[in-house]
Amino acid sequence: MDRIAQTFARCKTEGRPAFVSYVCAGDPDAATSKQILLALAQNGADILEVGIPFSDPLADGLTNQLASQRALEAGMTYDGLLDIIRATRAGTDKPIVLYCYYNLLFSFGVESYCRKVREAGADGLLVLDCPPEEAGDLIAASKQHGLANIFIVAPTTPPARVALIAKHASGFIYYVSREGVTGERSELASNLSAAVQEIKKHTTLPVCVGFGVSTAAHVQAIAKVADGVVVGSALVNVIATHKDKRGEAAAAVGAKVRELLTK
Repeated sequence: MDRIAQTFARCKTEGRPAFVSYVCAGDPDAATSKQILLALAQNGADILEVGIPFSDPLADGLTNQLASQRALEAGMTYDGLLDIIRATRAGTDKPIVLYCYYNLLFSFGVESYCRKVREAGADGLLVLDCPPEEAGDLIAASKQHGLANIFIVAPTTPPARVALIAKHASGFIYYVSREGVTGERSELASNLSAAVQEIKKHTTLPVCVGFGVSTAAHVQAIAKVADGVVVGSALVNVIATHKDKRGEAAAAVGAKVRELLTK
């Protein structure tokens, strides 16, 4: 059983959802990013979703766009990403899922990219703009190198397409709770339970809910209906407020995770 499957099995035994944290690699700089990822793992994050900085992050709201910009301006590179993954893997056995856009894989070579991130310690890929119909090369390379392929289901996805996505997915299904881009929201969508149950008709994979999750109450509400909860912008905003106090960033992010997990 791989690290992702082991994590969901453990969380199920403990009667709780997996907490999936998202931050951008290299934000606000490489050294601080390594500290932040380890702080996440040490303070309650079960799966570390690591965004790969990109100049045109179409699925991301302003918070995560600015995180990518900070990372790129700080000199983040592909080799720098691999270094961050290796450092994180050396400090924790928590699963690492890379959140990225297909152009990055394509430009480096899909097979080579998958091989190198797996060797560095990654467990899965969530490629935002690569639908299963066009993911043949990605799926083949991921299987070859033991990486999970996490695909997204949206509120507008019809049942037949949910079935197609589920057929090609591995690791878990990421349900985007709202239409639009990433970002904190004051309220969750009202139909989460029905949406998750519809997905579960088509797969035995865990279903995680993300986009707009920003409070402990949100986390508790999602815990009642899903196998995992994804929090990104709420954590990235903490990093943004500490971009000029980088020595305090990791501790602040760790404190935010504990706050979000408070019942």
